[in-house]
Parts: sequence; structure tokens; C-alpha cells
Amino acid sequence: MPEPVKIRKGLDIRLKGGVQGGSHDLPAADRFSIHPTDFHGLVPRMAVKAGAEVKVGDVLFTDKKNPDIKFVSGLAGTVHEPIRGEKRRILRVDVSASGSGTAAGTSVDPSQPTGDAVRAAMLSMGFWPMLKQRPFAVMPASDSIPRDIFVSGFDSAPLAPTAAMVLDGRMDAFRAGLSYLNALLPSGRKVQLGVAGGDTFFAEVTEADLTAYSGPHPAGNVGVQIHEVGPINKGEVVWTVGMQDVANIGEGLMSGTYTAKRKVALTGSRSQPALLNTTVGTPMSSLIKDRVMTEGTRVISGNVLTGSVRGEEGALGFHDQQVTCIPEGHEPLFFLTKGWLGPGFDKFSASRAFPTWLMPKGKEYDLNTNNNGEERAFVVTGQYDAVFPFDIYPVQLLKSILVGDIDRMEKLGIYEVAPEDFALCEYVCTSKLDVQDIVRKGLDQMIEEFA
Repeated sequence: MPEPVKIRKGLDIRLKGGVQGGSHDLPAADRFSIHPTDFHGLVPRMAVKAGAEVKVGDVLFTDKKNPDIKFVSGLAGTVHEPIRGEKRRILRVDVSASGSGTAAGTSVDPSQPTGDAVRAAMLSMGFWPMLKQRPFAVMPASDSIPRDIFVSGFDSAPLAPTAAMVLDGRMDAFRAGLSYLNALLPSGRKVQLGVAGGDTFFAEVTEADLTAYSGPHPAGNVGVQIHEVGPINKGEVVWTVGMQDVANIGEGLMSGTYTAKRKVALTGSRSQPALLNTTVGTPMSSLIKDRVMTEGTRVISGNVLTGSVRGEEGALGFHDQQVTCIPEGHEPLFFLTKGWLGPGFDKFSASRAFPTWLMPKGKEYDLNTNNNGEERAFVVTGQYDAVFPFDIYPVQLLKSILVGDIDRMEKLGIYEVAPEDFALCEYVCTSKLDVQDIVRKGLDQMIEEFA
């Protein structure tokens, strides 16, 4: 393997509560839930009514704008009335366990897959929503043709599980999934697989072009890897897929049945860390039961930088492989001890505001949800540049979004980025801005401009 690409800008946030040891099987869930909000821009159209009986793989709803894309049940049971929000927007669809059976799909020979066969099978069996597209960080249209497909083989986010943990025992399915995805690419091209420098877990994989990366987070973000290997130009489309979803696609298309297995890392200082064998759509209550101190705890589906708060009634995010539990920051802090005038030996700092840089290199921190301030004027500090490894001016891009300058957004690289690429910028932001929300609004502006 060639020398790894060195990512020099970034930040590793060392939190307490990482996973160690083997995985544990969760009992079969009594409910499956899917949040349409996990797919930005999706307008769901229900395909079944409340009270209907469904099998695993039966269609629950489709994309109103793109009806070929199907969203299926991961559980055999009874469909509930959708949970709705403002303007009757569907927020969650639930299926309670009350039966058995799996819907029959179409298997595809992994040794000689064709693009048409793979595309048709993925659309009909419900695997298409596992794909993401750049630009715009949305699900690709059913007739989309990608220039490249990128898979990140490691996650550098705080407390994230390793590839060896989540793909243990699934390498045959993963390699088959890569073969299927290769069939969707232009002739002669392969999936681009990013791996951690020095990690030999993927050494035997020949179905993808491997590139190694080293350095702090966000080295494992697929956006950084796209930027290093093949930046996106106007008019180009690139897909991304999570490594566990690659294995699901491989296993599902080989067997002809819908598969959505997920190894979930339960992490954070307010949990009993564990690696849990479950499926996509598992209720959060099943994941955290008897493992989390619920009082005064924020339970996040995903990591602390980009995850979402679901609550016990919600479900694991469709693309998430981690649940993080950290303290809420409601306790008042006396300013001379743990407040802003305290010595800060237990505080993690991206700058030298606190003596993080004097602490032992491997010291871990128990951080809470406090913003330690409120939103204020957007000032230029240079903090973004230290943690943003793109050849893009982050502050200038954000300001062009805020004023709605489409031409300037294009020139400053809006096509290359997604909200998650700005997560560290949000973390270090002196102005306490919701930077990821700003980027999302900018991408939505671009979608409307070219709709």
C-alpha cells in the first residue's frame, strides 16, 4: 500500500466511553421505525395504510418526487399510523412485530453483475436509500449515473468504532457489495475505498482502489477523501456509501432478500460502552435499556459532532453506526472553580484557553452539551482554518451563503462540501453559530437554483 495521504488540519476530541471488546446480540426488537427526515429533501408517499400486515422488505412508502425509490420495512408486523409534525409532515413510520416472513427479491450474480440488473434490484428491494450523493448531500435520483463511488473504511469521529469491529465476519459480503457498486460505475472504474494508514484490515480487497489516510479527524470523513482523490466539479455526481451498507447490499443482492444489519457502538461517559448487533430501525429504547444513565443524559444517534437527538421513542438513524451518551450541561458552574476563571484541568480546548496541551497525550475528557456562550457577531478568527482540511475558504463560503450569493458560493466550492465537513468548524466557533445548518441552507439554495 502506498504512503498514506497526510491530513494535517483537524482535531481529535478525546472523549471518555469508547467501545472495547466483542459484540453482543440484542434481543429481537418489538418495533421497527424509520424517520423520513434522515433523507434530506424526501417527500414520502405512503404505500400502505395503518393496520396493514407487512413482511421484511415490503414497501412502506416511496419518494413522491422519485417513485422508483422504495423504503421498506425491516420487520414483519403491523404498520402504525404515521407520526406527523407541522403541516402533516411525516416524521416517523412504525411497524410493530406481529408476524414473520421476508419478501422475495431478485438475486444478482456477484461474479458478473450488470449495471442495469444491480440498479433494478437495489431500487426494487429497498437498498437505494443507502446511497448518498454529492453535490447537495442528498439521496441520488434513480436514474443518476455517478462519476465515482466513495466508501470510507474508517471513522475518525469521537468514539467511533473501527472497521474491524463493524465488519467482523462480513468481509465476503462487503467485497460482493463492492463488486455490485462497481457495476454502476462507468466502464473501467472502481469504487474508491479510503482506509486508515497502517491498517491492514482491507489489505486483501481487490474490488476497490485503496487510498490510505493519516491524521486527525476529519481524515475519516468521505468528503475529505473525495477532496484529496477527485474533487467534484460543476455538473459531476459522486455517490458515497457507508461500509456496513456496502456489506448489506452485497449480502442482500446475493440472497435476494432485504438485509439491513447494523453493529452499533454504544459510547459515551453516561453509558456502559458496548458493541451491539442489531438492525437499521431499532428503537433507541432497545439500544439504551439498562445500559445508560438516562437522568441528565443526552442520547445522540450518531457522534457528538453530527448526530441527532432522538429520544427513547425514536429510532437509530438510518445511516448511523453509533449512539453517544453524554451529560447535559444544565449544572451552574462557579466561575472560580469549574467556570471560565477556573484552571480548566478537566476541560478540553482546541486552543490554549485551557491547559489541554499540558495534559498527558492520551487523557480523555467527560464533556457535556454546554455551548459555553451564546451566538454573537460572526468574526474572522482563523479558528476554522486550523480544523478544516479543504482547499476552500470556509468563512468566505459561509458568508456567501448567508447573503445568498449563488455565483460566489459556486466559486468558493459549495459543490464539494456537506454539513458534516463543517462540524469541527462549528465546534471551535467563537461566534457560536450553527455552522452545519448554514451549509445545509446553502446547499438547499443551490438545489432550488438548478431545479
